[in-house]
Amino acid sequence: MAWPTAQVARMSGVTARRLRHYDEIGLLPPAWIGANGHRYYEERQLLRLQQILVLRALGLGLTEIGRILAEQVDELEALRGHHRRLLAERDRLDALAGTVARTITELEQSGTDGGPMTRINRPENLFEGVRPDQYGANLREFPELAAEVERRTATMTGAEIEAGHRARTAQMIRLAELMAAGEPVDSDAVQAHIDAQYRTLAEIRAVPPEEHRAIGRACVENGQWRAAYEAIAPGLAAYQRDAIEVYAAARDN
Repeated sequence: MAWPTAQVARMSGVTARRLRHYDEIGLLPPAWIGANGHRYYEERQLLRLQQILVLRALGLGLTEIGRILAEQVDELEALRGHHRRLLAERDRLDALAGTVARTITELEQSGTDGGPMTRINRPENLFEGVRPDQYGANLREFPELAAEVERRTATMTGAEIEAGHRARTAQMIRLAELMAAGEPVDSDAVQAHIDAQYRTLAEIRAVPPEEHRAIGRACVENGQWRAAYEAIAPGLAAYQRDAIEVYAAARDN
């Protein structure tokens, strides 16, 4: 049995345009193309599309997904691997949900005295489930930066790596505090914070404004990155992206 593009789009929620794009990059060719030029997909292609969507949900980029699919031999074993990844992601999100619930409780308690809840506490458990290393693999979308990070990490001790993770998470928390205080993304305070972020990044590798913008967009578009930001404060991922956009625009001038 074969299904046309329109029907596959309805079943999967993937637009016809996106399906054509997957075909153009060799990620998901149709089973065959009719004399009328319409693409048709059979069961094998639907299974492959399911794998693509699962891996996208786990935060992988299309290039990485193509590599994984090209390397897999046993389709059933590949599905078992995807299932294990999904279970691990479920556990991670459960931990994130617990962290957010505790933070909400602490903020609510801190506001019982009538004061504004504009500060975010920093107990150790604030970091539970919020680990930048869990989504760092997605730097593969930025290969030059990823290569430099990998080179530097190879020479670091476990304690140094952990300290780096905590420092980056602390930066995210400080940005959330600015957002909670109502600071607009183009304010001096926010832009000074983004400048400090960029200087930390530049210690690894200076990135041009357009690449910096792409990193900002990834905070929203990459599922794992977005989850890490949103675990600290809802809306933080978009706030980070917009603040970087302002900063990058100023660098262009």
